Amino acid sequence: MKALIQRVSAASVTVDGQIVGEIEQGILAYIGLGPEDNIETAKKMVDKILTYRIFDNEAGKLDKNVQQVEGGLLLVSQFTLMAKTDKGRRPDFGGAMAPAQASELFEQMVAYAKQQYSKVETGEFGANMLVKADNDGPLNFILEID
Repeated sequence: MKALIQRVSAASVTVDGQIVGEIEQGILAYIGLGPEDNIETAKKMVDKILTYRIFDNEAGKLDKNVQQVEGGLLLVSQFTLMAKTDKGRRPDFGGAMAPAQASELFEQMVAYAKQQYSKVETGEFGANMLVKADNDGPLNFILEID
């Protein structure tokens, strides 16, 4: 499992002209699911994202997590994170979980995230999404869970 997380001052996901998920300050997290991933890896990833210290403390050091700053968490399924890009000029998506399984696992992941933290929003699995983000920093990190 991979996640690309971005510290944002605001972010939103629009599908067919309707906003389906929106946060102010917080984390926009793109989630890539691989064939070996399961609810345990999903829980580990959520826990890591919620406790990853990418917000400034009073001294200006990265020392606070999204919960400590009471920010939002916007989860967006992103199979392209699992692409193999080491050969050729076209991405190979064979490393991504099959869509039906990925949809179910992503929903379980979202449910777990909402149990752990109240300020969770999502995109729409499988939809053509317009994602807008005001990247704060910019600060972007790739997290991986095996």
